[in-house]
Amino acid sequence: MSSLRRLAPPLHLLRAFSTVTRFGGVSRAAEALHLTQSAVSKQVKELETWVGVPLFERSRKRLALTPAGERYEKAVRAVLAQLEAATLELITSDDGGGALHLSSLPTFGAKWLIPRLPQFQQLHPQITLHFVPYVHSYDFERPELDCSILFGDGHWPGAHAHYITGRDVALIAPRTRVADWPLNHPRDLARQTLLRHVTVPDAWLRWSETHGVAGLVDPLAGPQFDQFQTMIRAVMAGMGLALVPRCLVQDEITAGLVREPVFEGTPAPTSGYASELGYWFCYPEGRTQVHALRCFRQWLLQSAEAAAPAPQSPPAAPA
Repeated sequence: MSSLRRLAPPLHLLRAFSTVTRFGGVSRAAEALHLTQSAVSKQVKELETWVGVPLFERSRKRLALTPAGERYEKAVRAVLAQLEAATLELITSDDGGGALHLSSLPTFGAKWLIPRLPQFQQLHPQITLHFVPYVHSYDFERPELDCSILFGDGHWPGAHAHYITGRDVALIAPRTRVADWPLNHPRDLARQTLLRHVTVPDAWLRWSETHGVAGLVDPLAGPQFDQFQTMIRAVMAGMGLALVPRCLVQDEITAGLVREPVFEGTPAPTSGYASELGYWFCYPEGRTQVHALRCFRQWLLQSAEAAAPAPQSPPAAPA
C-alpha cells in the first residue's frame, strides 16, 4: 500500500466508523446504514488495519473510543459533513446559487427574520431557502440542516456563532385602558404579576439587580411561557408584565399595543436591562464553504447592524 493511498481510507469505512461512534454501538449503526452488524464490524476493523491504529477499546459490554479514536472521529465527522454539504450544493445549484436549509426560533423568525427576507430574495434570487423544523436546530450532523438561529450566550459545541440581536431587553406592560397600574418606580413591580420565559429563568433577577430592587421583587413568581410571542399577547391581554427582547416587541410598543414604563427621574427608555443572551446565527465547520450560507450570513449580519438601535445613555442610579 503506497503512503499516499494509506492516507486516504475508503469513504464507506470512514462512514461506518463515524456512524458507530454516533450511535454508540454496532447494532444501531447497522440499522442506520442498512447493513448487517457483521458487515459494519468488519468495516471498522478494516479501517483500523488501514490506519494501523486501534480506534476502539472492545469488551463484552461496551465499545469505547480510544484517545486516538476520539481525535480521529472529530476530524472524520467534519470531513463527512463538509462532503455532504458540497454535494448538496452541487445537486441543487445550476447557476452559482443553491439551496440553504435553515431553522429559526418561531418568534424570531416571524417577528424579525421573515419581514426582511424579501430583501435577501431580491439580492440573491438564485438561492432558495428551506426552513427545517426547529426541533432539529442543534443537530448539525443532519445533512438537511445547514445553519440555525439560536438563542443563548453564543457558545454551542462544534458551531460557529455570530451575534445578531436581542441583548436589549424591554420591560412591557398592558396599555392603560387594559390595566391602569401605577409603575412609577422599579419597586412598584413588587405588586404586579410578572410573566416568565422558560429559557431565561433569571431574567427578573437580572432586572431587579440592574434597577436596585433585588430582594423586593420575587424573580420566580408568576406564570411561565415557552415563547416570547405568547408572552407579548399575554401582556396585551392584561395578564401581567414581561421582559422581552426589544427586537421582538418594538412594533407593539410603537403601535401602542403595549406600553414601556418610564420610571420617575430617568430618561426613556431605561426600564429594561442589558442581557448576556441574544439571537445568534450558527453553523458547523463543515458548512463554512457553502456558497449559499456565505451569502446569507453576510446579508443577515449587515441587516442586523442596520437594524441596531443607536446607543442609549446609561440609566441614572435608582433613587
